[in-house]
Amino acid sequence: MGPTDRDRAATPARYSFAARLLHWVVAAFVIMLIPLGLYMVARGEATSFDALTGDLYSLHKLLGFIVIWLIALRLLVRLTRRPPAPLATLTPFERIVSASVHGLLYVLLIAVPLLGWAGVSSYPALNIFGLFDLPAILPANEPLANRLFGVHGLLAQILGLLVLLHIAAALMHRFVKRDGLMRRMWPLN
Repeated sequence: MGPTDRDRAATPARYSFAARLLHWVVAAFVIMLIPLGLYMVARGEATSFDALTGDLYSLHKLLGFIVIWLIALRLLVRLTRRPPAPLATLTPFERIVSASVHGLLYVLLIAVPLLGWAGVSSYPALNIFGLFDLPAILPANEPLANRLFGVHGLLAQILGLLVLLHIAAALMHRFVKRDGLMRRMWPLN
């Protein structure tokens, strides 16, 4: 026996498979990148810059570079596949906050890795694990690199706070409002 019209009406429309997949892959990268970035910087400041610290920086650069392309793909999916309409259970305030947080997340998911890439370009520190170099997007200029890294770090921390807010809102919808909102982006059926 298949779902009734009432069951279908009670189940909120979902994002496309591509949107859901990219959401969770980018989420995993961000959850790795922010603590990795904080740790590698603290380690580099506390100890001499050793091989392990260099490898941590290489890993951070590589993952950040991948995120740039994942977000570009995510934006392409977003532009070509309309997201589902907001749930009727959302208050006007929740709609405004949701749109604002999602918009800021997209801006920061583009800006943070691009600022990191610009910083390593102008430092220059483009090498990844001694295997290859990222393409430079700025000429060498160490004072500029230091300013770019400062903004990169600050915006990454703001991104982390927005991610926590996003997670808290999803959990509120799941466990308090129980309105099915989280099912729209959940990777499994």
